[in-house]
Amino acid sequence: MTMQALLAQGIQQLNIAVSQRQQTQLLKLLDALLKWNKVYNLTAITDTEQALKLHLLDSLAVVPFWQFTQTLDVGTGAGFPGLPLAMVLPEQKFHLLDSNSKKIRFIRQQIHELGLSNVTAFHCRVEEHTLNNYDCITSRAFASLTDMLQTTNRLLLDNGKWMALKGVYSAEEVSHIPSFAKEVSCHSLVVPGIDAERCIIELIKTK
Repeated sequence: MTMQALLAQGIQQLNIAVSQRQQTQLLKLLDALLKWNKVYNLTAITDTEQALKLHLLDSLAVVPFWQFTQTLDVGTGAGFPGLPLAMVLPEQKFHLLDSNSKKIRFIRQQIHELGLSNVTAFHCRVEEHTLNNYDCITSRAFASLTDMLQTTNRLLLDNGKWMALKGVYSAEEVSHIPSFAKEVSCHSLVVPGIDAERCIIELIKTK
């Protein structure tokens, strides 16, 4: 099966609306990621099909839950989930933050080449970031949910949401979250071609 067919099949299984133009953009991003990876080591995944599933489809699986104005993707790495989300949700703004200069250089190049007007990349540590007008903060890189909340709390608007991408849901981890955050829901994700458990934990910032 071609990558184009595999992507189209995955999108159909996810039951989300992605135009042909957006699918072409996604495949261009995938191609660029694997080319840059040979020189800059952006991702541990080197197989094209695996990268499509673990980067593109894994990112797109959360689209049904995204209804925000401005999202901060913390520790975005090579731009996931931020870049795929920005492509298929052009009316929403996305800020992608990472301390790795090579990964941010890659993201900025993709923003330029793919003509993404709703994405901005920031090369800094989250502690150095100064914008604090986000109604959503997401990450799939933070090891600890508590660390993610404490590190980004000052950047999120009151009643804003954290959308934490995780593997297996841990009730114990959630029970230790700070008092300024409250769990709203945990959405189980079914990512086409991936057997591992995935979920997104939705939390709200309380005043």
